[in-house]
Amino acid sequence: MAVKRLICISTKGGNAVRDTCGPLSGWDVCVISSLHEANRVLQTQRYLVGLLLDCIDTATAAESDQFLRRHCNVQWVGVIERSVLDAPESRALMVDHLCDFHTLPLDHARLHHTLGHAHGWAMLRERPIDQASASGFQSIQGDSAAINALRVQIRKVAPVNAPVLIWGESGSGKELAAHAIHANSPHARGPFVPINCGALPPGLIQSELFGYERGSFTGAAKEKAGLIESAAGGTIFLDEIGDLPKDIQSNLLRFLQERTITRIGATREIAVDARVIAASHVNLKNAVAQGQFREDLYYRLNVLPIEVPPLRERKSDLPLLAEHFFRAYSAEKGAHVKGFSSKAMRAMEQHDWPGNVRELINCIRRAMVLADGRLITPADLNLAGETSAFHGDALGQSRLRAERDAICVSLANAGKNVTHAAKDLGVSRMTLYRLLAKYNISV
Repeated sequence: MAVKRLICISTKGGNAVRDTCGPLSGWDVCVISSLHEANRVLQTQRYLVGLLLDCIDTATAAESDQFLRRHCNVQWVGVIERSVLDAPESRALMVDHLCDFHTLPLDHARLHHTLGHAHGWAMLRERPIDQASASGFQSIQGDSAAINALRVQIRKVAPVNAPVLIWGESGSGKELAAHAIHANSPHARGPFVPINCGALPPGLIQSELFGYERGSFTGAAKEKAGLIESAAGGTIFLDEIGDLPKDIQSNLLRFLQERTITRIGATREIAVDARVIAASHVNLKNAVAQGQFREDLYYRLNVLPIEVPPLRERKSDLPLLAEHFFRAYSAEKGAHVKGFSSKAMRAMEQHDWPGNVRELINCIRRAMVLADGRLITPADLNLAGETSAFHGDALGQSRLRAERDAICVSLANAGKNVTHAAKDLGVSRMTLYRLLAKYNISV
């Protein structure tokens, strides 16, 4: 029989645990003396079941609540003095976070039964460990055929010092793919500099990308290195490259050809050794045909093409993704919310996710805050009566609604603070202002 792992938090030490709980045969027990130390251990080690021995009291209720929220994936069992039940704070803590509790003096057989039941319940919720975490792809969650094919592509292109062009729908994870390429490349120890080309003000694009010399224009009180120069020795990620004005495209083409840049107002060239990764949600080949993108720049960038699959093509990853984001944003959820109902999971699988992973994140965060029950329902996800039948214009309209909903949720979470909402959405303030105007959203 395999030994099960148990983390036990007791301020009285290991001897007190053995004296109080008896021999915990079949368990590999790690005894921790404080919540702070337990937090450190749980960040690096995996335990399905935890035992709280004399750790629940009114004096530390707030600290315990914060700790247990952060580690809600562990099945916690409490061992308490009966008098603890008289304190409302302690009772609330137990209702919100414990799967069971025992009062002193203990019935050792009952405690062993409870721990075994908690472990079995945790195993039902547990999912296979994603093998990608052992291969430097921690940021790319999933084990579907589409996502595994993406990892294979990344492994192939990462060691090669040639431009990469990533295509994918908005919210599908193009920047995560770029990060993975950088992390597995010879430039991994250098900086990763992301640039949202659509968010740069037209009048500042040249100076932001290439830098300027002191006195080159009014207000240039001192020299400044551009973003491309700051990526020397690392990777520069040009997101939404299709939004770059054509006059700047010619300057970028020169950098790709010569590996040099010239600051505004300078007469000398500066050599920059940086890997270039570009991304776009529009088909650049079509943009070239329509005269909106330089053909020569397109072929310079499209040396190693990669396509990030939309979420609707990797629905088998939804349970893993949902659990990942539930844990990532556990500090925001109501203490009573423990996970997803089976109906909620089915509703997510039926939805086509036109806003992709970004829509999924916002949907889950909203449900975690607004859910009334212990398990998130389809209604909490706003997916009640969901159908996956999207056709023609209906799909486009659904994507627009998903983007608008994501903006509204982020603004609400940020208290209408545009800067914080933009950071939450992963866009610049200028881009968010443009989207606010597009959807007529008042701040």
